[in-house]
Amino acid sequence: MKEWNDCFEKEILTDEELQESNLRVAIISELIQARNENKISQRELERLSGIKQPVISRMEAGVTIPQLDTLLKVLAPLGKTLAIVPLERIKEAS
Repeated sequence: MKEWNDCFEKEILTDEELQESNLRVAIISELIQARNENKISQRELERLSGIKQPVISRMEAGVTIPQLDTLLKVLAPLGKTLAIVPLERIKEAS
């Protein structure tokens, strides 16, 4: 199944779009992992961040693309932030 998805993605998305999509998935995956590790529910994260639970839910489901300020507000109570690093470091981590 993975091979079919790879072929499909490459036919539909440009390399830049695929990189952007992969980065978005990585960020949201980190958010979900941090929330789960800290045993924080979406409702509790709403209280801590000021971002409504339905917004958090849509972000985690990949339904919406969060604005930077929203993402930062949600990450802070989880002890996370975003960092700007050279693309080479991102490729090495993959």
